[in-house]
Amino acid sequence: MRQSKKNNILVGDIGNTETKIFFRNNKIEKKIALKSNEMIYSKIKSKVLFLKKFNIKDDAVFCSVVPSNFKIIKKVFERELKIKIIELKNIYKKKIIKLKVDKKQIGSDRLANAISVFNKKNNFIVVDFGTATTFDVVIRDVYWGGIIAPGVNLSLKNLISKAELIPKINLNKTNIVIGKNTKQAVVSGFYWGYSGLIEKIIFKISKITKKNFKIILTGGLAHLFKTNISFKVLVDKNLTIKGLIKAHKILNK
Repeated sequence: MRQSKKNNILVGDIGNTETKIFFRNNKIEKKIALKSNEMIYSKIKSKVLFLKKFNIKDDAVFCSVVPSNFKIIKKVFERELKIKIIELKNIYKKKIIKLKVDKKQIGSDRLANAISVFNKKNNFIVVDFGTATTFDVVIRDVYWGGIIAPGVNLSLKNLISKAELIPKINLNKTNIVIGKNTKQAVVSGFYWGYSGLIEKIIFKISKITKKNFKIILTGGLAHLFKTNISFKVLVDKNLTIKGLIKAHKILNK
């Protein structure tokens, strides 16, 4: 029996580190994760071939910051599953959200985050802890733009790789400010340094726009910074996927 059009949702987030694919219908919800540096046709096919039995007719909506991986995934879905994938940046004609940015320059993952939160009443700043640390400003139903800073883990790994005497370190919360050894000093520098960066940028955005914002943190390290920022924040690690689902529903009405 063919599935009803409104019952299937298929979206994907192709990132620099990980690719996440989300599928939902009446009966099941499936999340698939693939390492973005291991993206090969056969591996993708083995992970997604189960979707064939659902006879999906809707277009799938993906966001991608890795064009080469998007091409491979698109080929798998179209050849093996007969499912058309639409890149989020290519559906502006639907006017899902108003933009005050260069359409060719905005990352589609950041666009998905903006779509996830926008409404006609509130203003949002979305802080995404990914390969880069990004800030996106959404004023009511308009995406105003944002800020891109170095990613926390990327910066930490780069420091470790360049400095022979710094050991491998996993970032975690700390109450220590003045470190008594190398590990404590590095953890303090990254934890409190990025906390200060986040606070300062949010403060500057609020001051320049003269508006109040709801702050949402997303991405892998969002939980680390929730409690040591003076602004009230909400953590939502599924924000990008939620934005893609919202776009999918609008597109497939």
